[in-house]
Amino acid sequence: MHGFSFRVRYGDTDQMGWAYYATHLRWFEIGRAEMLRSLGRSYRSLEDEDGVRLPVREARCLYRLGARYDDALRVETALAERSRVMVSFAYRVVREEDGALIALGSTEHVFMNRDGRPMRAPRGVEELLDRAPLAPPELLAALARR
Repeated sequence: MHGFSFRVRYGDTDQMGWAYYATHLRWFEIGRAEMLRSLGRSYRSLEDEDGVRLPVREARCLYRLGARYDDALRVETALAERSRVMVSFAYRVVREEDGALIALGSTEHVFMNRDGRPMRAPRGVEELLDRAPLAPPELLAALARR
């Protein structure tokens, strides 16, 4: 899995000082974007050069432990599934200090063209995803149990 480290920012927290539940989905987005960048392409280049958009069709998050302001976390991202018209990613958010599991999740995306119509993944996108790390079976099993 591809890992990206960050700290919980003050704006990520709610009035009680815990990371707000919706922030986890933004962390997934950061993990996905950084994984693609590590493979040699940015989200921007997929849009500009390949004309592909990746809107979210479905998002899931299973919360395990809370995170607080300034906690050092790591979002781990991997390819979960793909077809000619969709791709899904799996995520794990862990606390760096002790490896405690904060959350698990997944997102499913549809390949769309600039006009908002479904399309097959362009060759460049297929080649990029061929290099993506695959989600480990235990993560996929944990996501499937729910």
